[in-house]
Amino acid sequence: MQDRTDSDSRKLLRRLKEILAAAGGGQDRLDQITHHIANSMGTQVCSIYLFRDADTLELCATEGLRPEAVHQTRLRLGEGLVGRVARTGRHVNTADAPSAAGFRFMPETGEEVFPAFLGVPIQRVGERLGVLVVQCSTARQFTEDEVYGLEVVAMVLAEMTELGAFQGSNADSMPLAHRFPLMIRGATGQEGAAEGCVWLHEPRVVIANPVGDDPETELARLHEGVEKLRSRVDTMVAAADMDGDGEHTAVLETYRMFAHSRSWLKRMAEDIRLGLSAEAAVEKEQSAARARLEMAADPYLRDRLHDLDDLSNRLLRILTGQGSDTGAEIPDNPILVARNIGPAELLEYGRRLKGVVLEEGSVGSHAAIVARALAIPLVIHATRITTEALNGDPILIDGDQGIVHLRPEELVAKAFQDKIAMQAEAQDRYASLRNLPATGTCGTTVQMYMNAGLMADLPSLEGSGAEGVGLFRTELQFLIRNHVPRRAELAGLYGRVMDNAQGKPIMFRTLDIGSDKVLPYMKPQDEPNPAMGWRAIRVGLDKRGVLRMQLQALIRASVGRPLHVMFPFVADITEYEAAHRILMQELAREQRLGHDMPTDIRVGAMLETPSLAFAPKRFFEMCDFVSIGGNDLKQFFFAADRENERVRRRYDTLNVSFLALLRQIIARCEEARVPVSFCGEDAGRPIEALTFAALGIRRLSMRPASIGPVKHLIRRVSITELQQVIAEAEAQGLNSVRGPVTAWLAKQ
Repeated sequence: MQDRTDSDSRKLLRRLKEILAAAGGGQDRLDQITHHIANSMGTQVCSIYLFRDADTLELCATEGLRPEAVHQTRLRLGEGLVGRVARTGRHVNTADAPSAAGFRFMPETGEEVFPAFLGVPIQRVGERLGVLVVQCSTARQFTEDEVYGLEVVAMVLAEMTELGAFQGSNADSMPLAHRFPLMIRGATGQEGAAEGCVWLHEPRVVIANPVGDDPETELARLHEGVEKLRSRVDTMVAAADMDGDGEHTAVLETYRMFAHSRSWLKRMAEDIRLGLSAEAAVEKEQSAARARLEMAADPYLRDRLHDLDDLSNRLLRILTGQGSDTGAEIPDNPILVARNIGPAELLEYGRRLKGVVLEEGSVGSHAAIVARALAIPLVIHATRITTEALNGDPILIDGDQGIVHLRPEELVAKAFQDKIAMQAEAQDRYASLRNLPATGTCGTTVQMYMNAGLMADLPSLEGSGAEGVGLFRTELQFLIRNHVPRRAELAGLYGRVMDNAQGKPIMFRTLDIGSDKVLPYMKPQDEPNPAMGWRAIRVGLDKRGVLRMQLQALIRASVGRPLHVMFPFVADITEYEAAHRILMQELAREQRLGHDMPTDIRVGAMLETPSLAFAPKRFFEMCDFVSIGGNDLKQFFFAADRENERVRRRYDTLNVSFLALLRQIIARCEEARVPVSFCGEDAGRPIEALTFAALGIRRLSMRPASIGPVKHLIRRVSITELQQVIAEAEAQGLNSVRGPVTAWLAKQ
């Protein structure tokens, strides 16, 4: 077989374009395409395999293999040479297919007489669509030019697939893309349920014409677009704040290096000469780079995917003139769908959003923190949601279960609407309890506090009936900026927070960064286990300038009113002593400067590590209050990373061993006469909250929406009776008290 020329390639692509434009069904188009590709490449066989579902490839058309195998032959992802191409995203080229690693013989196709095999992926920007195969009876390797030419053809097929050219309504047709209902099981980032319409954070660029009519015109368009891109990137880099550590500079310079890559431009120009349009050439190289980098072992190289994707998308928008969006208007009930999103971007959308769905993310990510602050449901790890969803698609998200229903069927939608209606009705009932205390039938009262981190949270202080803010996350103001906020900015913010609280106490937690909360202007730490690494108070004590500045801002904001300061992630008494000493020094300094002072100062710690439960008595005596940070304490107690879905759900908060630890903490606080509270996700779960109250915790801090359900349950039962139920369960040697507690509640 002779190498194909540029002219041959352009002729074939023009023929494919004609097939796409002509009337006819999806199967007819596929049959014509395999016939023309085989003729153009001089092979006896051309076959197209498309994904019927996420794990199954189906032979959808062939020239040269047995026709009866079409829509009958199927392969699992990774199975056979075809499955191998689909799984790796890389071509397979062999002169002797039966001897190649992973070969699977499919007798129904009659392919045994065609040993030479070349398969290339049909893919579009990380989305696997299928595999294009040519075979011939002569045992030979296909040349590099032939491989490259077939990859160009596969790119056009990918765009045709995306445009729905091969879908239809008969039994053998592939399912209609972006039309059928889809359920995606992800993970809970923030509880709650919401119904709305998809709003894509980064809408896909639509390439209406993947085939270029005039290579010279397309090359000129490409060069003009690349020059515009480079100019914009250069301007962005020049305008960036380069003060501080050099890591920020290095990242931006790497980004600029990609934009100025000659090899990137050269490959796209070669694609155009073979017949692609400028846009299709950009997307082909984006898809190829994605396939290479996703297989890289080096995490740094895998991270560069985001840079390459962003550059390619910018160039595509320049070439298509689609700007930063597709011209769609944000719907009235938007549910944001994105691969990932930063806190500042999410805050820009604000409370217009009904919910958020992310392909990536984590339960402790910046996006999750902001979603909790905005009190909107969040589902993370929703695989393929950005490739499946289109702007305006109806979507339901169940943050409680971590499930997304895209384009739901009517019965599913109706059941979901009933669930939302029941939740709304319950919230109306809870509203009537707003001004009533959380007092059990036995007379025991539990104080209900809320967690916050934004000014937008503060209206919930009144609406939820919270008695104060048990945790104000100060790091959000650092995370949403590209530079360290100034002291005056923070003092003004903290002052407005106190004004809005109208005299109710606010526990300000000092900067809790590190682990999964990395500041955009701070050099990332290459740590094997960041959750147990350089974070929170450890960062504050090493970067004392930032800690001192934040404490000064808090002191200046609290003039004429009490100040509550809480230090996070204390693991040893010496850390608390050092942080406490710095606070006292700053108070003395402010007084020497003649500044007005807070009327009272209360200093506490978050107990998030088991080690602190065994701290010397002096630690508890030094504290004015202790807040149990349940999320971190539980993950360290059970050695189960709360970001790891495979293990985090294995361990029950009501496990008797964890309750024993809580009892010890409560006893030590009572001995030192220091108030103790529980703060975290479990504080907002009614059964867990009631159990904590039975253990002796008299203050709970949770998201505002949880206060009503927790208070409602506490007011209906006797906490002293529950204490006896728990004691009996423990005496029986049970591993968890959840069963007995739940059974007892069912009888109440």
